[in-house]
Amino acid sequence: MGFTEAVRTVFKEKYATFSGRASRSEYWWSYLFYFLAMIAFVVVVSGVLAASVAGSGSSSLMIAVTVIGGFVVLGTFLPAVGVQVRRFHDRNISGWWYLALFIVSMIPYIGIIAGITILVISMLPGTEGPNKFGPDPLRPEARAEVFA
Repeated sequence: MGFTEAVRTVFKEKYATFSGRASRSEYWWSYLFYFLAMIAFVVVVSGVLAASVAGSGSSSLMIAVTVIGGFVVLGTFLPAVGVQVRRFHDRNISGWWYLALFIVSMIPYIGIIAGITILVISMLPGTEGPNKFGPDPLRPEARAEVFA
């Protein structure tokens, strides 16, 4: 799965989908998009802030950029959580573990371990063949041979 296909899948086809599985390429390409979008937003906010401080910009422009940024964050929150949960499903781990690790990551010092755990789970390859969360996203035609 390439960059554009992953972004289209996460934002259009599976916007708030928490069921199924997500391949590593879908996950990492979508997070690259989030990262690039965040960098672009920081550049725009920095430019608006610099213009506002210099006196040539207006405070209403800064408010507008802040409101638009808030909507962007709200609009990308569900797809980000959805693709993370589907990535956990690809490892045959319940999405509720992501919620637990996310909550634990708010605790000082322990949060570092929770963040590393989320990163490691996201980097590991998914289970081969179907699991309890759906078919393999890389080989959907594969079947699980039980007791073979």
